[in-house]
Amino acid sequence: MKFLSLIFSVLMLLSMAEASAATPTPQQLEQFKKLPKAQQEALAKQYGIDLSTLNKKAKKGSDASNVDEISVFPRKEDELSEEDKLEEKFKPKVQELKPFGYDLFAGEPMSFMPSEISAIPDSYIVGRGDEFQINLYGKENQLYDVEVDREGRLAIPDLSPVLVAGLSFSEVKELITAKISQEIIGVKAFVSLGRLRSMRVMVLGEVFKPGAYTISSLSSLSHALFIAGGINEIGSLRNIQLKRAGQTITTLDYYDLLIHGDNRNDVMLKPGDVVFVPAVGKQVSISGLVKRPAIFELKQNETAEDLIKMAGGFKAEAFPQKTIVERYSNNSFKTVLTLDFTQKPLDYSPQDGDAVNVQASSKELENAVTLMGAVSHPGNYAWQKGDKISTLISSLKTDVLPIADFDYSLIIREKNIRGEIEVLQFSLVDVLSHVDKDLILQPRDVVIVFSRFEEKVDEKRVLSKMAFTEDEIALQDKVELWQEYENRKFQEYIGIFEEKEELKEKDVDSLTQLLKGEKEELKEEEYSLFSRRVLLKPVILKLQQQASSGDEAQLLAINGKVRYPGVYPLVKNAHFAKALAAAGGLLESAYLEKAEVTRLSQDSAEKVEHITFNIESALQNQNDQKYQLKSKDSINIFAVPNWQEEVSVQLIGEVQFPGTYSIKRGETLESVLARAGGFTEFSAPEGAIFTRESIRVKERAQLKKLSDDLRREIASRSFQNSVTDSSLSYDDTNKLLDDLAKVEALGRLVIDVNDIYNGSQTLELENGDALYIPAVQNTVSVIGEVNLATSHLFNKEMTLEAYIAASGGYKQRADEERIYIIKANGSVQLPNESSWFSVNSGTYLAPGDTIVVPLDAEHMDKLTLWSTATQIIYQLGLAAAAISAL
Repeated sequence: MKFLSLIFSVLMLLSMAEASAATPTPQQLEQFKKLPKAQQEALAKQYGIDLSTLNKKAKKGSDASNVDEISVFPRKEDELSEEDKLEEKFKPKVQELKPFGYDLFAGEPMSFMPSEISAIPDSYIVGRGDEFQINLYGKENQLYDVEVDREGRLAIPDLSPVLVAGLSFSEVKELITAKISQEIIGVKAFVSLGRLRSMRVMVLGEVFKPGAYTISSLSSLSHALFIAGGINEIGSLRNIQLKRAGQTITTLDYYDLLIHGDNRNDVMLKPGDVVFVPAVGKQVSISGLVKRPAIFELKQNETAEDLIKMAGGFKAEAFPQKTIVERYSNNSFKTVLTLDFTQKPLDYSPQDGDAVNVQASSKELENAVTLMGAVSHPGNYAWQKGDKISTLISSLKTDVLPIADFDYSLIIREKNIRGEIEVLQFSLVDVLSHVDKDLILQPRDVVIVFSRFEEKVDEKRVLSKMAFTEDEIALQDKVELWQEYENRKFQEYIGIFEEKEELKEKDVDSLTQLLKGEKEELKEEEYSLFSRRVLLKPVILKLQQQASSGDEAQLLAINGKVRYPGVYPLVKNAHFAKALAAAGGLLESAYLEKAEVTRLSQDSAEKVEHITFNIESALQNQNDQKYQLKSKDSINIFAVPNWQEEVSVQLIGEVQFPGTYSIKRGETLESVLARAGGFTEFSAPEGAIFTRESIRVKERAQLKKLSDDLRREIASRSFQNSVTDSSLSYDDTNKLLDDLAKVEALGRLVIDVNDIYNGSQTLELENGDALYIPAVQNTVSVIGEVNLATSHLFNKEMTLEAYIAASGGYKQRADEERIYIIKANGSVQLPNESSWFSVNSGTYLAPGDTIVVPLDAEHMDKLTLWSTATQIIYQLGLAAAAISAL
C-alpha cells in the first residue's frame, strides 16, 4: 500500500509539473520507471500525464547526474604559435626516450568512477548513505529502496531498524534475509545494493590536478589518481602513498601493475583518505637494442639486472658485451663506461642520471656464404669447413635458372682484414663434371652466377618459350625481388660508397663504351637483372678503389669479335681462356689464327708491348705461362679477313623479279639487275630511287644540325628585331622546328640507272641498299610560290613558264630568278645553266619532273616562313611518297 501511495504521489507531482515549475525528484522518477511499461502507460493515461515528457525529464535528470559524477580534469597541451608550428614541421624527427608508465595517464579521460551496475564484492563494507534494494516475494510481493541513515541503521518498512554500518555486504544480506524470514511468515527476501554512497578524499603531491575529490565508495587508490588527471612526469610511480589518520597505510608501486599485472596493493579507499604522490626518485634511461627503451625509476636496492627486466630484455640483434653507460660525475663532466651486461654478477650499480645504450651486433655474416644471380634459390647459406661450390649448386636443372651462363661465374672473396677483395672464376659445367675443378669455399664468400644475356628482352624471349607452373612463376618473381634487394647489400658488402661511386662509374662506362666502338650503349633499365654489367659494376669499382702504388687494379679489357666486349675483373690464375669465357665467348667471325694482347711493360710505364698468339693454341694449352694475363692487359680479337655477315639488298617496283637478294662483298648493282631479269616494259628507269643506310645516317645528322641552326637563326632575328619585326612566337617556333624534326631521312643516292645497267657506270652495293624502279609517269608537278601548287599532264610542247602559268602564276614574293627543277631521278637542274636550258625551251622537262618556285628570303615574315617550312617538308617527302606509291 505504501508503494502504491508513493506511485500516486509521483503521478500527482508529474501532473502538477505540467502546469507549474514543480519537478519530481530523481528518486521518485526511479520508482516510477521500475513499474512495467504497460502499467506506466495505464497510470499515465488515468492521471492525464504525457509519458514522453516523463521520459525526457528522466533522461535529463540522468544526464545531469552523469555530469555531476565527472570529476576528471583533462590534460590540455599548450598550443604552439604559428611560428613554432612551422619550426616543428621542418625540425628533424628525433626518437626521444620517455619516462616509462606515464603514458597510462595521458589523454583526456572523462571519468574513471567505478560503474554503479558492476558486481559488488561480498567484502564491501557498508556505510552511511548506501542504498539497498529489498525485494519481498512469497506470501507478499513488495520492492523497497532503503538507505542507510546517519546512525548506520537500515529501516525496512513494517520491521524494526537494523544496525548495518561497518558490516560487510555478505553479512548484511544474511542479516536482512534472516530478519524478514523470522518476522514475516511466508515471505522471503532478495537483497542487493542500489546506489552507492560517495566519499571525499584528498589527492596531493605530484599529480596533474591536486585537490579534494568526491568519489564512489568502490574507488581504489588508482581510481583516485585517474580522477586527479594522472601523475606528473616529476612524480613517482614507485612510491605512491595512502595515508589514513596521519598514518601510511600502504605504498603502491605502479611498476608491479604495469610490468607484472600485480594489483594487490591497489586497495579500496575510505572517507578522509589522503593519496600522496612524492617526487620521482632515481631515474636511469636505457636505449638501443632492448624491447622497451624508456626512462625508468629505480629504487635504492634495484640492480642492473632489474633494469634489464624492466626494459623487457635484450633484442635478438643486441650486443650487450659492449654496452655503453654515460654518467654525470661530480666534476661536472660526463664519463663513459663500457660494460659487459652478460656477466653474472654484473659489476655495475645504476646511479641517478645514467644513460645506458645497448649496442647492435654486427650485420656481417659469420660462417656463411652468399649465393646470388641467376639461381633458383638465392640467399645466405651456412658454411662448414670443406664446403665447395657443388654444395650450393648440385644440379644445373634445379638450382639455376634457364637463362644462367654455365661457363662464367665468380667468387668474390675478402683477402685481408681491410676488406680488399680478390676474384675467382669458375665454370658450372666444369665444377659439376670434374671434382678437381670444384673450388673450396671460405666464410663470407659471395658466389655470383650470371645470365647469358645482357638485355631483358633476350631473356624474356627464352623464358616465353618455356612452360612454367604457377609455383615456378612465383619463384621467378621472388628471385628477382630478392636480387634487387641483394644487389644493394652486395655493394655495401664490398665497400662501395655512393659519393665515390658516381665518378668512377663514369670511368667504367666510358671505358666500356670505348671498347665497344660504335655499338650503341643500352639504357640502364634495359639491362638484365643478372647481366654482367649490373653485377660486375660494383666489383670493378671496388677493384679500382683498392688499387694503389705497387698494387695495380686487377682489371683487364677485351675487345673485338667476342659476344660481350668490355672491362672485366682479373681473376686469380687468369688465363686467356677465362677472359674469353668472361666476354661470353668468340663470335662466328672471330679469327682464330691471331689475337693480340697489349700490355704495359713492367720496366717502364711508358713502354707498351704487343703480344700476338694463336687462339686455338691458347685454348688447348691453358697451363702455359705465356698465355697468362696481367693487370690492365687489353685483348683484341680480330675478325676473319673479308668476313661478312649475311648481306642483302632489295629491288622493288618495275623489275622482272622484285625481291630481296643476297650478295657477296664487292657485287655491283649491274650484276643484281641482271639476276632480277632487267626492267619491265612499264618501267621508268630515269625516275629510279636508290637508298643507302650509311647515307641515311649522315642525312639524319645533317637534318639535326639544320634544325639547330634554324633555331639559333630564328632566335637571333627575333632578338635583333624584337620591336618592329612580327617574328614568330616562341610556341610557333617550337611547332615549326618540331615539324622539321619529324622529317625522316631517306638516304637517297642520285644515280643514272640506265648508265649502270648498260655498263657505263659501276656501283658496288652495301648491306641494306634498296632500288625502287617506278612505273612510267606522265605528269609534271609545280610547287612553291605559285597560286595553286598542283601536277599537270606532261606536254612536250609546254615550256616551264607555261606550267607555272597553268598553276596560277607567281605569288607576290616568289623569287623568279632562282627557279629550279627536281628531276625524276633526284638530281637538280637550273633553267639558266646553259643555252639549251633557256626558259623558252621545253627540251629539259620530262615526265616525273618537279618545278620549284622558291620564296624571296628578303620578304620573310611569320606567314611566309610557315609556308616555306611547309614546302621544305614537302620537298623532303617527295622521294618517300614516290617509294610508298610503288
